[in-house]
Amino acid sequence: MSQTQSGSTAPAKPPWFAFQQPIPFQTRILTGLLAWVLFLGLWQYAATADLAPRRLFPAPTDVLAALYTLFSESAFHSDVLSSLRRIVLSFVMALTVALPLGILMGAFPRVEAFFNPLVSPFRYLPAPAFIPLLLMWLGGDESQKVGLLILGVVWFLTTLIMDTVKNVRMELIETALTLGATRRQVLSSVLVRASAPGIVDTCRQMLAVSWTYLVIAEIVATTDGIGAMMMRARRFVNVDEVMAGILTIGLLGLLLDLLFRTLHWWWFPHLRKAAN
Repeated sequence: MSQTQSGSTAPAKPPWFAFQQPIPFQTRILTGLLAWVLFLGLWQYAATADLAPRRLFPAPTDVLAALYTLFSESAFHSDVLSSLRRIVLSFVMALTVALPLGILMGAFPRVEAFFNPLVSPFRYLPAPAFIPLLLMWLGGDESQKVGLLILGVVWFLTTLIMDTVKNVRMELIETALTLGATRRQVLSSVLVRASAPGIVDTCRQMLAVSWTYLVIAEIVATTDGIGAMMMRARRFVNVDEVMAGILTIGLLGLLLDLLFRTLHWWWFPHLRKAAN
């Protein structure tokens, strides 16, 4: 505490590296840009310092040049659209199952007691382990790839949605029941609405997990997609194209993450007011 001229005390200025201290938006942006500048600078230096053959460890400029060539000469945009279609389709299908099931499990303990022993063990099974079964059941066409992407997220998505619904304050439910709301009204008007911001944020986080399974889904009997392009590049030791594929996946994931953040900001303005 610091002493003012009138004798009153004013709160001391927090230290520069304080715990949980909010920082201005401009500072956050500049700090993030500084981190990327340092990362790319170190990468460029390592690639040009003859620490490894340039063909096996290309510089950022080489990767950007390969990305430009892929789009301008190799119709890479069609691969990007194929991968994006698989991600969106599989996530929508997983959400179609996880959303109602997770809400019901979070709202009703009896539903959770029945389904949770089935859902929880599947979270610990690696999705790639199902590839042989999916190939035998679905073949090597599009359904096998979409099925693998669904299996990669649906179990975690269901559990996280359940936990979000269970975290709704009990006072809200008791107040609604006291005012004469029915069970259906409490479910739709209280539980679903109160947990909606958390569910949207959960979808944003789990969409990132879908991207981690994309290359695995596209390396088996696939002729299109970012993963298929990366496997073709690996065959000819075009490391710059492989890194360009990784960069593309990261950028697409970032854009979808920003989309979900924008939807969260747009759909729940009351949270912005509470934060301010």
